[in-house]
Amino acid sequence: MKKKYRKQPRNTDYRAYRHPRWWPTWAAIGLIWLVSRLPLGMQWKLGRAIGELAYRLIPRRRHITETNIRLCFSELSAEEQQDLVRRTFHSNGIGLMEIGLAWFRNPKDFLLITQVHDLEHLEQGLARGNGVLLLGGHYSTLDLGGSLVTEYIEADVMQRDHNNPLMNAVMTRARERRYGTALNSKNLRGLFKQLKKNRTVWYATDQDYGRKGIVFAPFFGVPTGSITATSRIAERSGCAVVPFSHFRREGEPGYDIYFHPPLENFPSGDDMADATLVNQTIEQEIRKHPDQYLWMHRRFKTRPSRDDPDLYKS
Repeated sequence: MKKKYRKQPRNTDYRAYRHPRWWPTWAAIGLIWLVSRLPLGMQWKLGRAIGELAYRLIPRRRHITETNIRLCFSELSAEEQQDLVRRTFHSNGIGLMEIGLAWFRNPKDFLLITQVHDLEHLEQGLARGNGVLLLGGHYSTLDLGGSLVTEYIEADVMQRDHNNPLMNAVMTRARERRYGTALNSKNLRGLFKQLKKNRTVWYATDQDYGRKGIVFAPFFGVPTGSITATSRIAERSGCAVVPFSHFRREGEPGYDIYFHPPLENFPSGDDMADATLVNQTIEQEIRKHPDQYLWMHRRFKTRPSRDDPDLYKS
C-alpha cells in the first residue's frame, strides 16, 4: 500500500528527519548514493535490468505504456510497438540510475561525454530582456539532463514536490546546488519574479493535470488535455519560450542537450493554437528517441467529454 504523507510546508533541514520513521527513507537515499558511485556503463546495464524487471512485474504500468504507444505510433506494427514498450522500460530504468548521478555526483564528471547544441537560441531569448521559459518535457534523462545543462547556463527550475518530505528535501537541495532556485510548480509568483530578473526557468507542461485550465489540443494526433498556463505566463511576463530537450546517446555512454529557436508569435491569443504548437514542439523532440519518454504516465486520462471511455481500462 502506498504510504500517505500529510501535506506540510517544504522543509529541507535534515535535522527535521531524525525520527526513526524516516530511517527507511534514509536507507533508500543511502542506496541511491552508493549506486551513484558505480561506473556509468555499469549503471546503464543495471538500469536496463531494473527496467526489464519492471516490464515483467508491473503489468499496470506496462498496460499504460502499451496504450500510449499504440495511440501515438499507430504506424508501427504490433511487434514494433511492443519492442518500443520494452525499450521504454529499459530507458526509464536507466533514468532511475541517473537520479543518483544528478543528486550526488558533480556534473563536471560527465562534461567530456556531453554535447550542447545551438545554445545561441537561449541567448537570443535572453536578449529580449524579459526572461526565458525553458520548455522541457518528461524525458527519462529529466534530472541528469537538468544537472548537466547548469554547467553551461544559469537557470531556475519549477518542480512538483515529492510526496515524501524527506525525499523532497534531498531532491530540492540537490537541485538548488545546480539551479539557482527550485520553485514549487504552484509558485507562479516566484516564477514571475525570476522572469522579471531576466532569468531562465525550466518548465514542463506535458502531463495530465485534470480539467482545469486546459484545451484539447492534438498530441501525436490524439486530442489531449493541454494546459493553457504557458500562454498566460508568456503573455503576462513577455518572456521568450525556448524549447529544450536532453537525451542519452545510443551505444556508448554520452548525452546530447538541444536548444531550439524561441517560439514565434507566442502567445498568439488563441489558446488552442498555442497549445497545439507546444504539443507539436514536444512531439518533435520525443520522436528523436521515443523510448526515452515517460510513457508510463496516463497522458490521455482526461478526455474531451466526461462520457468518453477510459482509454486505459483493461
